[in-house]
Amino acid sequence: MKFSVSALGALGASTLLASGAAALDLQIDNSDSIKSTAKTLAAGLRKYYTGDKPGDTPGNLPDPYYWWECGAMFGALIDYWYYTGDTQYNAITVQAMEHQIGDYNAFMPPNQTKTLGNDDQAFWGMAAMSAAENKFPDPGGNQPSWLSLAQAVFNTQVVRWDPSTCGGGLRWQIFTFNNGYNYKNTISNGCFFNIAARLFKYTGNTTYSDWAEKMFAWELNVGLMSKDYHYFDGSDDTLNCTQINHIQWTYNAGVHMAGAAAMWNVTQSDVWKAHLTGIINGTSVFFSQDSPNVMFEVACESNGKCDVDQRSFKAYLSRWMGYTVKVAPWTRDMLMPKIQASAKAAAAQCNAGQTQDQCGLKWTNKGQNDGSFGVGEQMAALEIVQALLLDQVAGPVGEKSGGISKSNPSAGSESQDKPITFNAITTGDKAGAGFLTTLILIGIIGGAWWMVS
Repeated sequence: MKFSVSALGALGASTLLASGAAALDLQIDNSDSIKSTAKTLAAGLRKYYTGDKPGDTPGNLPDPYYWWECGAMFGALIDYWYYTGDTQYNAITVQAMEHQIGDYNAFMPPNQTKTLGNDDQAFWGMAAMSAAENKFPDPGGNQPSWLSLAQAVFNTQVVRWDPSTCGGGLRWQIFTFNNGYNYKNTISNGCFFNIAARLFKYTGNTTYSDWAEKMFAWELNVGLMSKDYHYFDGSDDTLNCTQINHIQWTYNAGVHMAGAAAMWNVTQSDVWKAHLTGIINGTSVFFSQDSPNVMFEVACESNGKCDVDQRSFKAYLSRWMGYTVKVAPWTRDMLMPKIQASAKAAAAQCNAGQTQDQCGLKWTNKGQNDGSFGVGEQMAALEIVQALLLDQVAGPVGEKSGGISKSNPSAGSESQDKPITFNAITTGDKAGAGFLTTLILIGIIGGAWWMVS
């Protein structure tokens, strides 16, 4: 995952706040109202995507968005189909995901090697996992199944487990020539945990659960996760992970919540119930005191420092809260008040832009759109609203519970000895990534005034 400067996105700076625009009329206890609102938000999200147009690349968003966020966006559109039954975005979803399969059938396209992180790859893998769980029809022809794509992501990442520093874990970047290779970040490791746990739930194969448990224990031991289930950003392995960047992000909590829910669902163990309860309680830092149960990005929303990537992070906590209620129903009373209040607040400020359906970043603004538009803001609002439909759908399936996606446990592993073709790295790529690494190290060594502990 890469960071970039804030921008209004593909709709452009000319997309201004609409004066006096009415809020979307979301009634949180009415499925027709929820579906209508979700349809409007999905249409607003679709406007940003240009990859299906002649001359463009399927699976890519225009600047300033990075490749990983397009995978996240199609994960949201798979969720949209799952919750609403609306098939209008299925064709572009299949086209984009097939186009980005890349090397080893594991979402490693050669045109992304110069910036490819484990977390980037994993966001596409998690989208494929959602497609398998939700019975999104597998691609035809000789294309790999959704399940096998998620298995391939797991298999390409498990061999990157690196005990030479910090006692294990995955590095942020996959290739040594990329700046950030020395950073072991929580989202890369958390996404691996998420995929492993959900593969275990789908297949019953204990290889996946063994790795999920190993990753969870390592994150706790190294300090990426605290004993009270707060998830921090990461650490520099050149320091042997002895100093932690304590910034907290919603998406780190979200990917772990879903993974823990999947582990509990299969094991029904008190250990995983305690972990999941702790993770849910730990998310209290992301819900406003002034606007009770309304989600906000604590590290950057109040100070106005959320960049393009960070503006999407609430989408993933929203996504995984809905998933968690489905697979661990005893969490309903803990999570539904947050889903309902956040959805109501998010929809209330999706009243801006030229079409008066664009969502801002700050759901705590009590219906006042803050003028921040983009893929992340729109996707976050869509995910929290459509999660209200969780009682209208069956839960995620598995091989023995209605799953239709074909398993290939060795996917991605049979050809890893082949050389990878690397795209040329430009001076701009090096400079941008180097700047990011400098910021990360400053955050670890010197601290950051917006971090929470």
